[in-house]
Amino acid sequence: MLYTEQTPNPETLKFVLNRIIYKGIADFKQADLALDWSPFASALFEFPFVKGVYVCNNFVTITKENTVDWNDIMLELKEYIKAYVAENKPVIREGYQEFMEQQERENSTIEYSEADAELVKRIKDLIETYVKPAVEMDGGNIEFKAYDQGTVYVIMQGACSGCPSSTVTLKAGIEGMLKRMIPEVKEVVSEMG
Repeated sequence: MLYTEQTPNPETLKFVLNRIIYKGIADFKQADLALDWSPFASALFEFPFVKGVYVCNNFVTITKENTVDWNDIMLELKEYIKAYVAENKPVIREGYQEFMEQQERENSTIEYSEADAELVKRIKDLIETYVKPAVEMDGGNIEFKAYDQGTVYVIMQGACSGCPSSTVTLKAGIEGMLKRMIPEVKEVVSEMG
């Protein structure tokens, strides 16, 4: 079984399956990374209108070129995804998570000072508990990146990356909640993942 769900991003559609296809998160914004790590995402990038593939648990979120309409391509994508998964073809290659963690460590800036460690733990807990589940329902993901002098930096992925309403979600929802729960937080800034 497979069904689609709208996301707040008009260029992104969430394709939900009745089984887990990948335990974890895999976000492919370019075909070259997909070529190395995901036969599934790589195959989806072969459709000329696919511009991003985000895989998480039991769904895949696809971002399309804005020159095509979902009505013209949705059925084709649904059939392809259903057939691919039914054949038990590989979705994400072994070692992907470790590779991404290594990349993150290499590209990581100083996340926060030692003095802010307890505060950062509270911020991360709130994001994990309250924000992440809501964002996942919309076909996306949010990750804590850094904290510096009252500013929380997060990375938006999947449907949330480049979504017109993600700024509203970020400022009105996430920033509002964090400021209420943790007075030290002055602002939340998003970096696209």
